[in-house]
Amino acid sequence: MLKIIPVEEAVGMPLAHDITEIVPGKHKGPAFRRGHIVRPEDVSKLLDLGKAHLYIMGLEEGELHEEEAARRLAQAAAGPNIRLTDPVEGRVNLIAEVPGLLKIDGDLLYRFNALGDLILATLPTDRYVRKGDVLGGTRTIPVVVKEDLVKKAEALCKEKPIVSVVPLPSRRIHLIVTGSEVFTGRIKDGFEPVVRRKLGEMGSDLEAVKLAPDEPAKIAAHIKDSYQAGAEIILVSGGMSVDPDDLSPEGIRQSGATVECHGFPVLPGSMFLMAYLKETPILGLSGCVIHDPVTAFDILLPRLLAGERISRSDIVSMGHGGLQKKHDH
Repeated sequence: MLKIIPVEEAVGMPLAHDITEIVPGKHKGPAFRRGHIVRPEDVSKLLDLGKAHLYIMGLEEGELHEEEAARRLAQAAAGPNIRLTDPVEGRVNLIAEVPGLLKIDGDLLYRFNALGDLILATLPTDRYVRKGDVLGGTRTIPVVVKEDLVKKAEALCKEKPIVSVVPLPSRRIHLIVTGSEVFTGRIKDGFEPVVRRKLGEMGSDLEAVKLAPDEPAKIAAHIKDSYQAGAEIILVSGGMSVDPDDLSPEGIRQSGATVECHGFPVLPGSMFLMAYLKETPILGLSGCVIHDPVTAFDILLPRLLAGERISRSDIVSMGHGGLQKKHDH
């Protein structure tokens, strides 16, 4: 139960919640924290912030303050490898404790937010996150909520968390660079340094790099050799487009691999290819990986490192959000 009183009568009383101050273009944050004892000199500042009246707290049985509620909501929603911040302005953030693949249970998230009077907002699922990244934030809408509402949210998350981070183990990865112009030394390969850097950021390295001319049989032989050597992920770069000399897809097929999908609803990355040689994933990379900062490679790589199998259905569904925005520099 909240009691509302004029600010002038609140001197000597504790604030029931954080009071926010917004300075356009400069600052947004609490000017006064919950529990702050209002002093005579605070009255003018509070009036400047548009606070002619203040809430005085008086919780009844079965009620929770927004901060306690937010803590419990965050604890319920968060899986392993996530830490929680202290409440600020009633909000608790979920922070990645380790780098990895972010997984959001979209159905549970919808049901959580459909309860009303509370919210959880998250990053999109299947995104690579770094240690320290904010994954989501939760809070109640009113300052005081019924504990029964929070218990309903906790019950939703009893069997499975809404937000989790899957750590990425170091994988054995082979890269096969196709193209007669690279194989013969006419031009320097541009794929290896980019691929090596992106893998390194996610905790893996290239175990082997092989060059192949635009000959399907030789591409296929390298793929089979990598498979026999125990590669966990095989990357085939170049030669993925519709040009007559681009024969990498045929080489992948000749290796005995089953192609899940050639052509992704992702830009850049529409000429990518996903295949499997038994259980080993083969990802065909088009030239955009060299010159575009974010491509289908960045979307699929963390999922492959996490050990997920990528189906044609997964790829088809990537069209929603498939237009990649370049990083601002």
